[in-house]
Amino acid sequence: MSDVMNSNASETQMLEPVSFDEFEKPTYEKWQEEVVKALKGGDFNKKMFTKTYEGITLQPIYTPKQHQEAIPKGVYPGAGEFMRGTKASGYIQESWGVSQYVEESLPKDANHASLYEIVKGSSIHNIRLDEATRHDQDVQVGAAVGVGGTSLSTLQDCSELVERFNIKENPVYIETGASSAILLGMLNATLSEQKKQVKYLKGLVGADPIGVWAKDGALHIALDTAFDEMAHTVLWAKDNAPHLRTVLVCGDVYANGGANDVQEVAYSLATAVCYIRQLAQRHVDIHTIAQSMMFTFSLGANFFMEIAKLRALRIIWARIMDAFGAGESDRAVHVHGRTSAFTKTVYDPYVNLLRNTTQAFSGVVGGVDSLEVSPFDQPIRKSDDFSRRIARNIQVMLQTEFELRQPVDPVGGSWYVETLAAELADKIWAEFQLIESKGGIIAALKEGYPQHQVKEVLAERFKNLAYRKDVAVGNNMYANMTEELLDVKAENQDTLRQKRAEHIESFVSRADAKEIAEVQAALETGTTEPGALIGIISKAAEARLTMRQIRKALDAGDIPSEMIEAISAHRWTEQFEALRMRTEEYKTRTKDNVKVFLANMGPIPQHKPRADFSTGFFEVGAFEVLKNDGFETTADAAQAARDSGADVVVICSTDATYPELVPPLAKEIKETMPHATVILAGAPPKDLEPTYREAGVDDFISVRANCYAILNALQDKKGM
Repeated sequence: MSDVMNSNASETQMLEPVSFDEFEKPTYEKWQEEVVKALKGGDFNKKMFTKTYEGITLQPIYTPKQHQEAIPKGVYPGAGEFMRGTKASGYIQESWGVSQYVEESLPKDANHASLYEIVKGSSIHNIRLDEATRHDQDVQVGAAVGVGGTSLSTLQDCSELVERFNIKENPVYIETGASSAILLGMLNATLSEQKKQVKYLKGLVGADPIGVWAKDGALHIALDTAFDEMAHTVLWAKDNAPHLRTVLVCGDVYANGGANDVQEVAYSLATAVCYIRQLAQRHVDIHTIAQSMMFTFSLGANFFMEIAKLRALRIIWARIMDAFGAGESDRAVHVHGRTSAFTKTVYDPYVNLLRNTTQAFSGVVGGVDSLEVSPFDQPIRKSDDFSRRIARNIQVMLQTEFELRQPVDPVGGSWYVETLAAELADKIWAEFQLIESKGGIIAALKEGYPQHQVKEVLAERFKNLAYRKDVAVGNNMYANMTEELLDVKAENQDTLRQKRAEHIESFVSRADAKEIAEVQAALETGTTEPGALIGIISKAAEARLTMRQIRKALDAGDIPSEMIEAISAHRWTEQFEALRMRTEEYKTRTKDNVKVFLANMGPIPQHKPRADFSTGFFEVGAFEVLKNDGFETTADAAQAARDSGADVVVICSTDATYPELVPPLAKEIKETMPHATVILAGAPPKDLEPTYREAGVDDFISVRANCYAILNALQDKKGM
């Protein structure tokens, strides 16, 4: 044993230090030279540089010589401008919060679902409210129930919602709409009724009135009223629930509208600055404001861009808060991340799992404080136990199996990410300053500037999908023709409305008329005492007033907000989904379809590449593609096309054979099939295009073709 050890020791001593001096150190120029060779005539500048929607050109390679100046020196996590994270230990001591949302229509069902989420790995009670609740409405004025989340109206609803919640251990996350005052007052009354100490309530019960205004184009209350109520919630929380945040800045309205990351962050920061100023006017100090505010951002498809976005956000927010006189600890931004709804697809929805994974990964690496992974069936239906489990387990796996709780700031020092973050920060700051020069986000929204900017980027995204420069698997490329759509599992609105109406009527029928009159008078009179409004609302809830009744009393004499252009929510594949659904509905209704015959010329190796391309091209629209192994003569191809009864004939072969094949084949097809559309697979040379068109070719498909426009035109011609 000892001899072996001695032998190993002597061998170790004999080894010489490893050196790479014998290898030539490559230069950027040498690397570029090799790449140019590999491109085989391709333009280096066109092939190797990528322009993003943010207007940033991504370099093919990032090197110390070119980019090390962008890497900050002597910057540590949890310090300075918090670029590298708001905590010195990252996630090592305290992980990010796992915040899996539930959206059951009835509060008791939402309660059970959220408790189950906690048992299975979530750490935050994330409750989505339905649209009626966010607008302080209910079935008594004809509102729908459960659209987008859970319906709340009464104190009993709140009690059922939070029953058995351990508020001391698990934070809450509830987006309330334009104001959080009413829900906060009801929660205060509920916790008192359940003998729980409200001081332990933490997380977010937050309002984002400007975000709602931009999304809807109007508010059911005046902006000034929303700011007044926001000040009450902030000051009430300061004294009663110091770990609860009540001011939300949500970038979703811009991200779901199609905005790029510069726009999403810049407009969100402008919104946050507006809230700071409005609260300061209402005598709220900057420390209290900082502790009351939370940001929520969508995590998009560009992995490194999302990481850079979060780093840039922290830098700029720290500078903004410094300008407002905030202390160092108050300059740290608190961010809730959620995987993008904009990038989710209805077709091939299980690919959404891959999108969720990369988006969640970027959020964690970027340093979010809490994370929400949307279920893969989000664009189709409400989530169920299965889809929530998969979404939740993505985060659990990131924490426990992928060990993403360490190291601290894994991208720190990356020439690529650090450079990207610096470029992004400059662009965000410039756009933020532009909004400020217009008088702030309110003035800019009235002018319609953010709406116009977002709309332009959305149009560019749609165009790139149409030309298939961007690829959405299963939608504009690689369509699964055997796919069956997921069951929507639509809820019975009549049943839900009846249940909710009966509940509300039963609850309010036991109210004391005198007590109601007193609390209504108190609500209408209002109060100037900081934070006191929440207590008045709590008494109104205890007197059995509904949310709608409380809002009506609070709004006595109020003037609704000014109307602006709304930023509608979209998804990037919605046009292609509508295209395919149009075909499938037509097939169901008529038992017919657009039939595409492939006029494959020559042996299989000759026509197969373009036949395969054409098949994938037309299957995007769910068209019926009629395939074959090729034809020796144009007469045989034309005869087979006629026999097929096709609506579209696609000539598939090679560029070298087209000059001889296309004119006679296209002419014969047009003469015998005058109503058919003749398409050539491949982009023609400019000198031959007139010849092909004169022979009867109607259009051309290639990697540069507008797939959406061509398929849509064929649907129109078919009468779909």
